[in-house]
Amino acid sequence: MPYDETDHILNIALNLMTGGTCLEHLENRRTDEAYLNTLGVRRIPDPTTAGDFCRRFDQSKILNVMQAINKVRQRVWKQQPKSFFNQATIEADGSFAETSGEKKQGIGLNYKGQWGYHPLVVSLAETQEVLYLANRSGNRPSHQHASYYLDQAIAQCRQAGFRKIMLRGDTDFSQTEHLDRWQQDNVQFVFGYDATRNLVAKADSIEKTSWEVLRRDKTISDPPRATRANHKENVVVAKGYKNLKLSQESYAEFDYRPTCCSRSYRMIVLRKEIECYRGQLRLFPEDEVRYYFYITNASKDEMPAREVIRNANRRCNQENTISQFKASHCLEAPLDSLMSNWAYMVFASLAWTLKQWSGMLVRVQGNSSQRKKQGVIRRWVLKMEFATYLNSLIMIPAQVIRSARQLRLRLLAYRPTVESLLILHEQIAMPLRH
Repeated sequence: MPYDETDHILNIALNLMTGGTCLEHLENRRTDEAYLNTLGVRRIPDPTTAGDFCRRFDQSKILNVMQAINKVRQRVWKQQPKSFFNQATIEADGSFAETSGEKKQGIGLNYKGQWGYHPLVVSLAETQEVLYLANRSGNRPSHQHASYYLDQAIAQCRQAGFRKIMLRGDTDFSQTEHLDRWQQDNVQFVFGYDATRNLVAKADSIEKTSWEVLRRDKTISDPPRATRANHKENVVVAKGYKNLKLSQESYAEFDYRPTCCSRSYRMIVLRKEIECYRGQLRLFPEDEVRYYFYITNASKDEMPAREVIRNANRRCNQENTISQFKASHCLEAPLDSLMSNWAYMVFASLAWTLKQWSGMLVRVQGNSSQRKKQGVIRRWVLKMEFATYLNSLIMIPAQVIRSARQLRLRLLAYRPTVESLLILHEQIAMPLRH
């Protein structure tokens, strides 16, 4: 007493890491003697105090908190192997935090007719860490303020020692007014680009001999699984619904200079030929061709056109990151203003960050057997869903025995994940390299 700022922030994050889903669940945590003993505290802030703390923050203070978290992130990155610093792939996308509250300052109406906030999420693809989070009104475009937070993320990765930095984003994040600056700063980028009329016309004018067929790499399971019937397709055919089928994909490229740029960049165009069916009949007049465009500053030697398309498609994995970010209840809006909810989101995001850090702090070292086991646990923790993490490694029945000088957790039930938990505990307790 009184509480420190870090007490308030960790109070919100650890509430989510122990199964809480909202601010009110802090009341359950503060009356749980075993929880308090495990943390080594006499008391924690109640929901009202936690809400008042979030209301003290403005934009500059929230940025300071994110920079403080990233300062610690730098120490976690220093524990990684040298290959970790080969490339940092920074991705940006918007999400939507819907709320039914009518008296929340800063909410807006999106194109789907939903009320809420529209936070911007900037993440690192290699580790699924959220580097920056910016809360915005629900009616703001996805790319608003994205360049600022991308620049901040680039600075963080440069400071950490990454040898190559790449930016990825969908069509809303093409950021043409910043491309020249990133090019001069030796930052690679692969952005989706809107299929404008002039680009579609240019794609239509490409000679047929210049198109190359795109063959997708399919992951082959071992052993291969038997093919199951497509019941949805059967219903579509039986009911005579309009059915669009992808016939062929091909790609080409040309140089293109956006209006806001002083130089040209590679424009990769993906052509999808789509056949239209109704029942068993093919409707030839309704067949269509769709174009998808990607702009990049990577040379042909560094990244062939096919690899550019593959790289752009990998950005879809950020949707999984954001979905898990939501599943951890980090994008809730329990308070009454744009800034206070932004502060809450940043504090709550530590729950997901700590989960990722626990996996990243598993050092793959020792003999071959130990390296294999540690590598499996590291990948398992980094890729697992947040709910699985809680049920497998956190919500394990235990007796908390606290004496004057030590704390013991006596596990009351065995699970197959207990061995992984003990290895995580051993690895996290190791001293960090500076």
